[in-house]
Amino acid sequence: MQFGILGSGSWATALAKILTDSGKNINWWIRNEDTINHIVQRRHNPHYLSSAYFNASYLQPSNNINFVIEQSDVLLMVIPSAYIHNALSALNKDAFKNKKIVSAVKGILPEKNQLLHEYLEENFDLDLKNYFTLLGPSHAEEVAAEKLSYLTFSGLDTNTAKQIADNFKTEFISTRINPDVIGVQYAAILKNIYALGAGIAHGLEYGDNFLSVYIANAANEMVRFVREVKHEASDADINYASSVYLGDLLVTCYSLYSRNRMLGNMIGKGYSVKAAQLELGMIAEGYNASKCVHKTNEDLKVSIPIADVIYKIMWEGLSPSEGFNTIENLLV
Repeated sequence: MQFGILGSGSWATALAKILTDSGKNINWWIRNEDTINHIVQRRHNPHYLSSAYFNASYLQPSNNINFVIEQSDVLLMVIPSAYIHNALSALNKDAFKNKKIVSAVKGILPEKNQLLHEYLEENFDLDLKNYFTLLGPSHAEEVAAEKLSYLTFSGLDTNTAKQIADNFKTEFISTRINPDVIGVQYAAILKNIYALGAGIAHGLEYGDNFLSVYIANAANEMVRFVREVKHEASDADINYASSVYLGDLLVTCYSLYSRNRMLGNMIGKGYSVKAAQLELGMIAEGYNASKCVHKTNEDLKVSIPIADVIYKIMWEGLSPSEGFNTIENLLV
């Protein structure tokens, strides 16, 4: 398999390190020519995970997205969800013909409230059987530092998912296979929303006891929403306590590396949403996700009161303290 990576942020950089450390040649789309030159000459990304070094002989970076796509069999999509449409809109409709797409996007495209596979189906005729997801629980910083991490590859074609996953196995990366390609995407979206709330709670000086109850209730909400959005009231074959669901929720809510937790923490401490975003200086997917899930749920009408409160804090000006007074009375 010839891999291509679209995107050059922290997670893209960590995935590039995994593959090149395993001796895999990769094509890598990086928009900025200066960044490309720095990576080629200095062997590390100057903007993200700058302490992670590559074997440059395995890298073929390019600012020509069409070249990277044409030269690759399997394409890792690692572009923030808010920028997907802009990055791909100029491509020909058949750009992804005969390609396998692996989404490492942990958000929802805000233009039409679409998951990535829905956007690709609509605009590029991508068949869902050629679409896979790569999710955690894992933070790019720990992957780059070679701390043991678990990656879950999901797809309808689990045999191909396993073939792709085998390329990522290292001494510090363990892989898992999952058939629930729709559910894992919504779980990844929701956990970012709940991580915003966990950060807000920390900023408001709630303690660990409260946070544990908050996360337990958030996990129940997440499962309830995922089942409804998939129209599956009962899915006994899916273990929602496994790493890609509960594990990813836990690490995103607790970890100091979590951008969503960082953003929420600043809001809890009194920053406005806009000021907190400027201070963070990175994309926190939970911000747009909270609005997208709210709009999606206008039709579904699933009971997700915690996510509703986070949406109101982020988008409607509800004060964090008032919002969490409401959440306190919701928890069981």
